[in-house]
Order: sequence, then C-alpha cells, then structure tokens
Amino acid sequence: MIDRRALLGAAAVPLACLVDPASATAFLRDVAVEPGGAPEDEDFWREIARAFAVDRSLVNLNNGGVSPSPQVVQDAYRRHLDFANSAPAYAMWRIQEAQRETVRKGLARVFGCDAEEVAITHNTSESLWTCQYGLDLQPGDEVVTSTQDYPRMLSAFRQLERRRGVKLVQVELPVPVSDPSEVVRRFAAALTERTRMMLCSHVVYLTGEVLPIAALCELGRERGVPVIVDGAHAFAHLEFDRDALGCDYYATSLHKWLFAPFGTGMLYVRRERIKALWPLTAAEETLDDDIRKFEQIGTYPVPLVLSIADALAFHAALGAKRKLARLRWLRARWIERLADQPRVRFNTHVGPDHGRASGSSFANVGIEGVDTAALQAHLWRDHRIYTIGVQREEFNGLRVTPSVYTTVEEIDRFGDVLMRVLERGLPA
Repeated sequence: MIDRRALLGAAAVPLACLVDPASATAFLRDVAVEPGGAPEDEDFWREIARAFAVDRSLVNLNNGGVSPSPQVVQDAYRRHLDFANSAPAYAMWRIQEAQRETVRKGLARVFGCDAEEVAITHNTSESLWTCQYGLDLQPGDEVVTSTQDYPRMLSAFRQLERRRGVKLVQVELPVPVSDPSEVVRRFAAALTERTRMMLCSHVVYLTGEVLPIAALCELGRERGVPVIVDGAHAFAHLEFDRDALGCDYYATSLHKWLFAPFGTGMLYVRRERIKALWPLTAAEETLDDDIRKFEQIGTYPVPLVLSIADALAFHAALGAKRKLARLRWLRARWIERLADQPRVRFNTHVGPDHGRASGSSFANVGIEGVDTAALQAHLWRDHRIYTIGVQREEFNGLRVTPSVYTTVEEIDRFGDVLMRVLERGLPA
C-alpha cells in the first residue's frame, strides 16, 4: 500500500526549495514513488482520495469544469498567503516574485519546452484570448475553428468579426469521432487563401473527444496557418509533450487536471513566435522577445502562483501514467455497464475496449427517449450526483467527468441510476 505520508510529504518538498530553482526542478524530475497503484488497486486509490477534502454527501462528476485541489495544495496557498500578508511590499514583491520562476521551470518540464516559452496566466480563456487578439488580423481575414469549441473563444472570434471585419468559419465535428483523419479532412476543406488562424481543441470540452492535434498542427504548417491549441482538458491529463504535438501556441488551465488552485493557467508560445504576438495587456517594447510580456497585469496574487509548485509535485509523485490509467479505468467501468443497452448513445468514441487504453477520462452519454435536462435533474435531486447536461442540435447527453478521488462506489452509484432509468424510466 502507498505510504500516504510519503506522498504528501514529497509534495511539500519543492516549497522548501523555492529559493533554489535548480534543486526544485531536480526534485520534480527525479521524484520516486513506491510501485503499485494499478487502476483497480482500491487500497492505493483510497489513500489518494483521502488527500482531497471533498464533500462526500454528493458525487461530483463534473471535475472537468474545475477540480478541487488536494489538501497539500490548499495548505501551501494559505501558507504563502500568510507570508505575503506579513509585509506585502517586501514579502510578495522582493521574495515571492523571484520564486515564481521555479514554477515556470516546473511547468516547462512537464510540457517539454524551455522555461522562456511559458507564461503563467489565470486560465485557458485568458491564454487563448492573448493569441486570438495578439495576431494581427485584417478585414476579410478568416479564422477557422469547430462548432464544439468553447463559447468564450467563439465569442472572441465574433467580437473580432464586429470589430475588425474578420470572418469566422466553423467546422462541424463528427459525433462521435470514430475516424480522427476525418477531423483533419474537414479542417483542411475549410481553409482558404484568406485563412489566417486555426483554433483547435486538444480535448473537446463537451464530450472528452481527443482530437488529432499533431496532424492539425502539421496541416497548419503546410498551409502557412498558425494553429492555436486549446489544451484546457489535456495538460496533466493525457500523456504528451510539446514535441509530440509540434504546436506553436498552447493554452491550458491548471485548476482542472493538474489540481492547482482556482485561477491558474499557462500559455506556451514557441520562442521564435513570441515577438510577433501582441500581449493582451500593454507591455514595454523592451519585453517584445520576452515571454513575461504576457504577464503584465499589475498587482496579482503571487501566493496563488507559488502553490502551483505543490500541484506539480503532487502530479509527479502520483505519476502521469498511473493517473491517466486510473481515470480511464473509472470511465470504462461505468461505460461497460451501459454499452450493450440499445437505447444508450455515446457521443464520445470509446472503442471496443470502452476506452481503457485510449482517449480521455470523460465521455458524453445520452439515452433515447429520455430528456437530458430531466435526467440531469433526477441525478441531482434524487441522488445528489452532479453532472453537466449538454443539449445541442447535433447531439445531447450528460458529460461525465470523474477524478482520481472518485471512488468505485460513487461511479457505480451513477451506473446504478442510469440502469434503473433504462428499465423503469424517470420517476413521475
């Protein structure tokens, strides 16, 4: 069985090393954990679940929206905040501000890039807005994205239509995506000589569908079109690095799958692309080639940023491969119970193994003859199971996103309710 004290103690080590970036980065690279932790090893995962101080009076299956942080990350934030408040102008600006660079290096290590290509932001939206508004667009220029991209990003493009006269082109994605090459073909068909930008989701927020980002980035290079990747649901979730994707711009939130504090995010910009990308907020010309030009927002909560180090350490100690295997195992467990039911419709491709070896950790499911909104309300009102209902023209269903603290009993409770609805319908 895992030694919980060893795991949580390991997560605290970088805090003592924050004044020495080299030692902290070395820890994150070399951290060792005990063997074990197979996806079905309940003794191991029960201990991991205890690291999260969550409300067990409900079953939270909407961890894709925002995830709770483990207790060690929450404690670190309070500790950093207490220190900052002891003498803010000195403690926060003279001491903690320099420690921020350790966090930058830790994020770069996980993403597989240079620290001078990583900006620390508040969330995916802020990072993507930097790219959407930061590339020079002229009237008549076209921007291409999908119909399933995040609403805030679509709103930004529509504002660019109104403000600069650009044209938004949206690609309709297959539901489910059983053939990734079809996604590439649809994006390729949407590109014209006027296309100046593509925005692609690494993991579709509505369904958990993993898109072929490497192929889409290659398509952009072939056509001379910058590709901006929305990685909100991929970073610290799927196993990949920058080189595997070949991307120039990548945006993500850290309060989802990294379990960092709420309001933390990251923007990656390939070094040679930094100068040509305007920051979202004003920066001096001397910062034109500096990734920090994307962080010029005035006074901000440095303790929030420093707590990312503890989330990185927790992620490293848990192990990316082991974490993803457990998440996929939980997804497969509830999917397998429903897979043979003729009225069940999966709006996410799960494959013959029900997603045990591929894909993300969440999926979207609907039941023919059952209203999705009513099913979502029944789950919450009668069973205290929290999910998100998605109702669109092309599909509708529940988005189900468990996390590493989700227990087998909780995921089985969700499956039990859906099986009863299939057999008896919704209660009157």
